[in-house]
Amino acid sequence: MYRVKKQVGCSKELQCNRENKVTIAVLDTGVARHPDLEERILDFYDFVDGKKNAYDDSGHGTHVCGIACGNGRISEGRYCGMAPQAGLVVGKVLDKKGDGELVSMLRGIDWVIENRKKWNIRILNVSVGVGQLMNELKEKMLREKLEEAWKEGILVVCAAGNNGPECGTLSDIGNSPRLITVGCHDGEYFKDKANRCASYSGRGGKFATFRKPDIVAPGTEIISCNAACHKNRAGYSNAYISKSGTSMATPIVSGALALLLQKYPSYDNETAKRKLLYSATDLQEPWYQQGWGMVNVERMLE
Repeated sequence: MYRVKKQVGCSKELQCNRENKVTIAVLDTGVARHPDLEERILDFYDFVDGKKNAYDDSGHGTHVCGIACGNGRISEGRYCGMAPQAGLVVGKVLDKKGDGELVSMLRGIDWVIENRKKWNIRILNVSVGVGQLMNELKEKMLREKLEEAWKEGILVVCAAGNNGPECGTLSDIGNSPRLITVGCHDGEYFKDKANRCASYSGRGGKFATFRKPDIVAPGTEIISCNAACHKNRAGYSNAYISKSGTSMATPIVSGALALLLQKYPSYDNETAKRKLLYSATDLQEPWYQQGWGMVNVERMLE
């Protein structure tokens, strides 16, 4: 995350707005009570097994949450997330293998909508790839439910999926013109690495009438919170772990949007989306790969 924040222009000074509290909702495999996250967790609901206390038996959701808004406590700030002042509302909709039922996801979205005013939820992060839930009809139902959340004033940020690099390989929910779809690109980092995230990030259609993915962010070997973190006599062990994929790129954008809405709380979805896209750094890649370009926090907050 230290490297990522330098890449996307997210300085410590830009992260320090404490006046306007914004909450990010995450629908994933859950969240562990990691020391970097426990103060961020405002609410948790388990749509898989019905457990009451926050947990993550996969690790994926905890890693995503750490990228979005971990405070970097154990690492003395080095692995701090994008928006360390933001709150977290987490729904567990995927099991320990990262699989889930459509009904759990739909219930999770309804739960986020119902609680949006209670917790000031302005952003919903969906790092769920195609094939984890899905057939074509189910994806259509999910996309429509996510668009309902958007209409209720929640910025929906979803992963482009990891089925690239061919054109037309986006997750179907990512093909919505309204939702913000995040692909993966690490800029100059890992450009010679065979399995870098950009090499399998989902692509939009070559002749599509709108740019998809909307934007890209780093997603290769991102170090963030590990659900297996535990305390011992020397302090903490296994506090952080490296993961790659568009699932990791997505909360970078969610966290960036939280910073934007902390600074400009009156922005509606369309205004926030335009600020995000129009301030992006052009990577000189085709539209169907980079969308508007790499998220640029400093420029977005000007």
